[in-house]
Amino acid sequence: MSGTERLDDLPNIDPDKLRPIDVDLLAGPDAPRHPPRILVLYGSLRERSFSRLASEEAMRLLRWYGCEVRTFKPSGLPLPDDADSGHPKVQELRDLAQWSEGMLWVSPERHGAMTGIMKTQIDWIPLSLGGIRPTQGKTLAVMEVSGGSQSFNAVNQMRILGRWMRMITIPNQSSVPKAFTEFDEAGRMKPSPLYMRIVDVCEELVKFTWLTRGRSAYLTDRYSERVESAEELSRRVNQNTH
Repeated sequence: MSGTERLDDLPNIDPDKLRPIDVDLLAGPDAPRHPPRILVLYGSLRERSFSRLASEEAMRLLRWYGCEVRTFKPSGLPLPDDADSGHPKVQELRDLAQWSEGMLWVSPERHGAMTGIMKTQIDWIPLSLGGIRPTQGKTLAVMEVSGGSQSFNAVNQMRILGRWMRMITIPNQSSVPKAFTEFDEAGRMKPSPLYMRIVDVCEELVKFTWLTRGRSAYLTDRYSERVESAEELSRRVNQNTH
């Protein structure tokens, strides 16, 4: 299955090696067949942001693999607790989180960690929102860019956050060192093993999304929560009888 993105928009791809997703190998017969909905977040506001450029490369690939892809522009998003949840940028981000079935997070590494811009976006997505967990059971891929040698600090931190948000974080990841050398003047990533790793991450994210999204409710159905729900029901019924 491939989407609307054309191969001529992917000039550094070997067309003989890029393969559509075989949905029948991943999704059950009763699973939803609409295009996977992927939300992309990036962690820099610079005019020439390499995390944004890397995310745009990934978005082109995700669309070729048949996904519906949206991105959130973090400019104007307030700091956590510095505005209420009705702020337009907060509401936009939360709506996108609920819409999505998988996410891709791309952060620069700054001072040995993900950026505050990246963390702010994640902090505004709550674990629970109106009785719905907007991230639970959804897939997640993580990537980072850095100005120096290769590091995995940011992707490791984002993996911890993904687990905390109850997301299914795929095994593969991407770390692009000396990112300023990996993109041309037009903002396109040059052919290299680093670019091929981004292709790998996108392919794997799409496969895991097809594999799990139709089973997400069952995968996240927990004994402890069933017990708690039963206790809550019992208290409510008993209250109504007094």
